[in-house]
Formats: sequence, structure tokens, C-alpha cells
Amino acid sequence: MNIPVVHRAILKQHVATVEAKHPIKVLGLLPRGSAAHVFEEDALDFLAEKRPGLDLLGLCEAEVDLADLLGRPVGIVLASGLKGDEAVEFPRMLDPL
Repeated sequence: MNIPVVHRAILKQHVATVEAKHPIKVLGLLPRGSAAHVFEEDALDFLAEKRPGLDLLGLCEAEVDLADLLGRPVGIVLASGLKGDEAVEFPRMLDPL
């Protein structure tokens, strides 16, 4: 399967658009499969921090908005939701934006 490459500058621009609309701060990219709720091979997985006012619906809207902008599925993992080994390993695997 040929997965289109997203240029870093465009990615940053789209992330900034979503951050301006939703109370979320995207920290960077995670390896594919890190967001267990997104199954598509061409998905992008992000690690993010929630800001005051973010609820589950807002998180879902942020995923949909970013996916629409990027033209591919998106999964967002919240750092505050990581437990155990994931809380240690995910930040180490992060590719900052």
C-alpha cells in the first residue's frame, strides 16, 4: 500500500489550526498503532496534552478535524491517560513536531 507522505510544514500548520479550535496541545507523532482505537494502516497517531475544557466529545472533534485537514485517519493519545509502561515508553517514542 502506498501511503502518502505529509510534509512537516503542512502537518504543523494543520495541527496549529486544530489547537486553535480545541483545548489540546499536540506534542508530536507516535509510531503507527499507538492509538489503539484507529485501525487504518495510513493513520497518523499523535500524543497530546489536554488543556482545561477538553472533554471526550472535544477530543473526538479534534481527531475528526485533523483527519479532515490531513486527508487520512488520525488517532490522538492523551498523555494524561497513559498508565504504567505506556506512560514511560510513549514519550520516548515521540517524534516532536
